[in-house]
Amino acid sequence: MTRTLQGRTLVITGASRGIGLAIAKRAAADGANIVILAKTTEPNPKLPGTLFSAAEEIEAAGGQALPVPTDIRDEAAVATAVQAAVARFGGIDILVNNASAISLTPTPATPMKRFDLMFGVNVRGTYCCTQACLPELIKSAQAGRNPHVLNMSPPLSMKEHWFKSHVAYTMAKYGMSECTLGHAGEFRPHGIAVSSLWPRTAIATAALQMIPGIDLNLCRKPEILADAAYFILTSDARFTSGNFFIDDELLAQHGVTDLERYSVQPGTKSFIPDFFVD
Repeated sequence: MTRTLQGRTLVITGASRGIGLAIAKRAAADGANIVILAKTTEPNPKLPGTLFSAAEEIEAAGGQALPVPTDIRDEAAVATAVQAAVARFGGIDILVNNASAISLTPTPATPMKRFDLMFGVNVRGTYCCTQACLPELIKSAQAGRNPHVLNMSPPLSMKEHWFKSHVAYTMAKYGMSECTLGHAGEFRPHGIAVSSLWPRTAIATAALQMIPGIDLNLCRKPEILADAAYFILTSDARFTSGNFFIDDELLAQHGVTDLERYSVQPGTKSFIPDFFVD
């Protein structure tokens, strides 16, 4: 069973920056092939990084990159991206559903356009990409290449606390997690693992920076999720499915207990907690 991602082909959504890019670069260090699905093709002063700058970083880290401009809400665009991945690298072994839209707003302050964006990206996008990659993931399993689907989404909880302040966002993120729950069972006979990964603390990303009142010095770096994701994606797909992993717990299981290097501000002892972790 593989303990490396060398020669594996990963499709990662929303990998032009932040968590998706960190996961891509960690896989690239093994010599993986990375297919980047994202919309950002032109530099944006508010959001650093584009598909093409990400591709350069991935190749500098040791991998091969294929940037494919894609709106994951668009079924035809996703199908085209999958075809491009197969044409370039011969198949797909891993899908990381990382792209996400966020709005931490109560019902009166959530326009339906924003509601639709969150459901379109988080739920529809995750489902659509998984569906489109499935035939290639089945082939990967048949070839003994240890296929995984990893959704960057939280553990499911039916506590009112997680819903009352931002019902739309919670439903949209839990929609991704429901894909994990259902697809883990559906794909297990094929030998495809499906799991979720979520952080214990807030992660310093460009998206978080746009939320008023967040002190990024009280956050951890995206690399903590990249390292946690690596342990998942190199685990045996036949025995590592249907899990809702929390980053620090998973790292501890692999003997990583000193998390200081992931702190934005060295020496920080009290971090902003993320959502959805009871």
